[in-house]
Amino acid sequence: MTRPYDFAERWTVPASPDRVREVLIDLEHYPQWWPQVVAVAKLGEDDAVVLCRSVLPYTLELRLHAISRELPTIEVGIGGHLEGYVRWTLTSYGENTELTWEQSVTVHGWLAPAATLGRPFLRWNHARMMAGGRAGLDRRLAAPPSPDTGAQRR
Repeated sequence: MTRPYDFAERWTVPASPDRVREVLIDLEHYPQWWPQVVAVAKLGEDDAVVLCRSVLPYTLELRLHAISRELPTIEVGIGGHLEGYVRWTLTSYGENTELTWEQSVTVHGWLAPAATLGRPFLRWNHARMMAGGRAGLDRRLAAPPSPDTGAQRR
């Protein structure tokens, strides 16, 4: 098994924690605002398969299971090509929300051999994906809520 990849970031976005939560738990609409999330298939209320592709020429298949959807913490277990978790902690910061994002995963499957030698490239690729997510989240939060789902429109 490869050693874990641990990531953490802190973002401040111009929206309430409730509004940010609404966007983050609406997984099916991620491909509309997060360019590196190419497809989402909902498998049930708490489960989905997500395909992600950043800069490097491979697509990750991730199986996600919701652990918590309630404020202040949104947490998802990850399986598939990666195994671990991702956690968003949302804190009110005046009229904004501070998001603390943490992820710890190990690499499995065909990508595991590259995870040791290519570690700097995989970390760079992940940083590009998160930059796309940050920019997309800002755009999504700036849009008015969709009347049919309450989700943000692009």
